[in-house]
Amino acid sequence: MAVADKMGVAVSVAENFRSFIENLKVSNTDVISNRYGEITAAINKKFRDSDSKTANSLQVGSYGRHTAIDGISDLDMLYIMPPSSWDDYKDKGQSKLLTATKDAIKTRYPNTDVYVDRLVVRVLYADFHVEAQPVFEQEDGSFKYPDTYDGGTWKVTMPRDEIKAISEFNEQKNKNLRRLCKMARSWKNKHGVGMGGLLIDTLSYNFLRSTTEYDENSFLYYDYMSRDFFKYLSELPDQDYYAALGSGQRVRVKKKFQKIAKKAYDLCLKAIEAAGKDNENDKWRKVYGRQFPAMTAGLQKATASAVAYRETEEFVEDRFPVDIRYPITIDCDVSQNGFREYLLRDILRLKLPLKPHKTLKFHVVNHEIPGEFRLYWKILNRGEEAVKRDCVRGQLVMDAGKLEKSETTTFRGDHIAECYAVQRGVLVAKDRIHVPIDSNAA
Repeated sequence: MAVADKMGVAVSVAENFRSFIENLKVSNTDVISNRYGEITAAINKKFRDSDSKTANSLQVGSYGRHTAIDGISDLDMLYIMPPSSWDDYKDKGQSKLLTATKDAIKTRYPNTDVYVDRLVVRVLYADFHVEAQPVFEQEDGSFKYPDTYDGGTWKVTMPRDEIKAISEFNEQKNKNLRRLCKMARSWKNKHGVGMGGLLIDTLSYNFLRSTTEYDENSFLYYDYMSRDFFKYLSELPDQDYYAALGSGQRVRVKKKFQKIAKKAYDLCLKAIEAAGKDNENDKWRKVYGRQFPAMTAGLQKATASAVAYRETEEFVEDRFPVDIRYPITIDCDVSQNGFREYLLRDILRLKLPLKPHKTLKFHVVNHEIPGEFRLYWKILNRGEEAVKRDCVRGQLVMDAGKLEKSETTTFRGDHIAECYAVQRGVLVAKDRIHVPIDSNAA
């Protein structure tokens, strides 16, 4: 159905998506601005003998492009070096420059964890970190930045071109670009999609550039825009990188996203079909997560189960800020009497029945999370039998250090196992696997 054919849609669609966008707003902007200012002042003192908290720095990344959402933990800034300092660092001085920047921040804030990481200086706070990058501005507005890898080299970045492109195109598209970028971030956080912010912004830009359907329409059509966007993503060919909006620089694809986007497209179709029904909001929350508004309290009460059971499910979003940045994959060994039979994903792929009284060992197959992290597991029982037995579960349980969790197939239903990787207090990776125990099993 084309957007032009949309007829008789309830105003609640617009209200829901308007509330959704409001829920995605970054809530700690004052703290972030203060930390940016502190770092800028520290580096200014070192290289310019100034205490200015704003001069010579540029906020870049998702926050600088105004496409970040609440829970952002990875912030980026450029510090523009004095041109007169170029001669001090141009010849194999990359490591020297980064070390001087690190020392400047550390001198002013000795209790903050600060270290050099190849291209940047990482400044770690309790719930987010800032990557400060010293750069030299070029005549064309681009910046040379230091890379300490393999002896050191200078590379070029063009964030101003990216910021300008997204700002101008956002106005051309009735402010829909930045909102779509934010909605896509909520989707990737919900489903554990390991996509970088610049890739999300670039693909959102490419999608809206490919259609005129959303040049004038707004919140009332965000259900259709969601559907069409995920269909667009699902049909993109596999490739290793994309040309970034504005700058044209390469943006790496960390992990294929087409299959997960196809699932989101299918979920959007179901959500659109549920328009005006009691389960409409629940359908959209399956696409975008808990930041999409829930149904009203009155409807929740009216549709509640008649069977009394304890609401024991815990939500990781209530405990940690969510900023998915890395891929992680779990699988499960299915065994009985000590003998392994299949991997659970093979059982699901072959559509074999999973019987009760099996032993399940969930484990992390692979991940790309650098450094140390803590892992949490969540086992959620769903279906009538789980409710009748008052055994919904769903609590967050910390891993014992082996990156695995053992369970048994006790009763029928479509159950879920999820894992959450938390690094420096932020949820950075997640995965889930369904455990459908055969309803016809004895």
